[in-house]
Amino acid sequence: MAKINCQVTECSHNQSSVCYANCVNIVGSSAKKEYDTSCGSFLNKLHYSELTNNTVSEGASDCLTCTVETCTFNRNNLCTLDSIMVNGANVEFYTQTECDSFKLKQ
Repeated sequence: MAKINCQVTECSHNQSSVCYANCVNIVGSSAKKEYDTSCGSFLNKLHYSELTNNTVSEGASDCLTCTVETCTFNRNNLCTLDSIMVNGANVEFYTQTECDSFKLKQ
């Protein structure tokens, strides 16, 4: 399974629902719900074309940072999950994306 699964088809890094960015940064420091988070690495295909060969390591992105301090899975700005899902429909800007794997700390 890919580290970063992505349903944001408008992203330059998306290839067959897998992220090929060099590194992905999930943002939304005080998020309470999934929609309060965003993929800070989103680049719109309309402006950046396809960037699916942009990874340092060969293949899908395995670099994932997270600045969502309220997420259960954030440990020192790294995600402890084996894989995450990024979502968003008709996305033009990174703020229209979200991390569906977000879970609020209790």
